[in-house]
Amino acid sequence: MDLLINVGLPLSLAIIMLSLGVGLHVADFRRVLTRGYPFAIGALSQVVLLPIAAFITVKLFALPPEIAVGFMLLSFCPGGVTSNILSKLAKGDVALSVSLTAVISLLSMVTVPILAAWSINHFMGEDAPEVSITGLAIALFLITTLPVAIGVSLRHFAPTFAERIDAPLSKVATVLFVLIVLAALAGNWQLFIDNLGIMGAGLVTLNIALLAIGLRLARAAKLSWNESKTISIETGIQNSTLGITLAALITGTESGFSPLALPSAVYGIMMYVVALPYIAWLRSR
Repeated sequence: MDLLINVGLPLSLAIIMLSLGVGLHVADFRRVLTRGYPFAIGALSQVVLLPIAAFITVKLFALPPEIAVGFMLLSFCPGGVTSNILSKLAKGDVALSVSLTAVISLLSMVTVPILAAWSINHFMGEDAPEVSITGLAIALFLITTLPVAIGVSLRHFAPTFAERIDAPLSKVATVLFVLIVLAALAGNWQLFIDNLGIMGAGLVTLNIALLAIGLRLARAAKLSWNESKTISIETGIQNSTLGITLAALITGTESGFSPLALPSAVYGIMMYVVALPYIAWLRSR
């Protein structure tokens, strides 16, 4: 178990982020300047509205402290590769989705440690583990920002090689993700069983609410229908592997997977139950 947490977990996230970077072009970052308004709406949804919605959900469902922190950690995570794929399936604005994922993923190195430290102290009080914001930022840089930067560099300077490794990287990352989700559930099985009803209801409610909030905000901002689809998906889909990794970085690995990882692990499975019918509805519009 320790080997899986210490090696498999950060390796899985690094491979996922490398895969994300390999699929990016320098133009994806430049696009933020030329399409600033849609990007700003998407960034507002992800960085501000998403954590607020998670906080309200946690309070409404009166979740236990560790589960509540897990919800908040999940809400701080950007969409990742999954949101890009779902935007494509929904016939949304894939270029906007990729730009949002790229920039917000890089910004998470700054935003996530600060928000994570606050949520732990707020919900866990005296039982809160000590969180080093600097240490967490460095860890996130090494396993998220750096792999993305390496991937973008490969795509720019060695495009043929980048295309050749893109598909294998995605497959390896998917296998590692499934193993980590199953291990996180197994390591907290009793807590999972005890809180499945309320946690499952909270996650489904949050997922549906976020998809709706993103869509309504985009429509209110008078974005195009394809842009609105993408903003909705980017708001409602989070990188659950990053949520599990954050939990491990915060609590250490002495006692196996942290209970803080449980919401992200469950979400990693349940989001498809909510997202796929929603994607089918978006495609039909």
